[in-house]
Amino acid sequence: MDSLFEKIRGYARIELGIAGSHGMDHTDRVTRMCRIIGEREDAVMDILIPAALLHDIARPLEKEKGVPHEAEGARMAEMYLASICYNPVLIPAISAAIRTHRFRTDERPAGPEAKILSDADKLDALGAVGIARTFMRAAEHGGGIDDAVWHFHDKLLKLPDLMYTRTGRDIAAERHAFLVTFLNELARETDIVFP
Repeated sequence: MDSLFEKIRGYARIELGIAGSHGMDHTDRVTRMCRIIGEREDAVMDILIPAALLHDIARPLEKEKGVPHEAEGARMAEMYLASICYNPVLIPAISAAIRTHRFRTDERPAGPEAKILSDADKLDALGAVGIARTFMRAAEHGGGIDDAVWHFHDKLLKLPDLMYTRTGRDIAAERHAFLVTFLNELARETDIVFP
């Protein structure tokens, strides 16, 4: 199955294109975290790993055309997986996990693999990597340090309370503590303070 996962990863790499805060490195980290959580939470890896590899494939389309990447990505994943003759019984669960992974969506993940993907994606926004990605994101949108700090408070500090799995909550607690320490030091060194 690993060779099939590598094939899926190759497709994701092509779709994602250039690097950025949601590039292939993000996808690879989310996939690794899905493996860690999935092993502890008894997930079906043949659902979880393809969902992780494909979860952001429509990000470039969202940027270009404004379509929600989670919905378009789910559609694209279904078509791609069918084209490579992936187990058709598993495709609906993979699609559902992709469709419900996003922080800002009305639809909530229902199955265990969908919940794990959602947690893994949120965990990549916390800790040292989350800090680095937040500054990348601010720069991608033409912003500076103050924009990054706003994003920490608007989204990232809320993520630990939104984890679905026990493993996700444990990892989130550690990464959240690191983030708080960083923000306290940043506030000490600058005039950027949020309530």
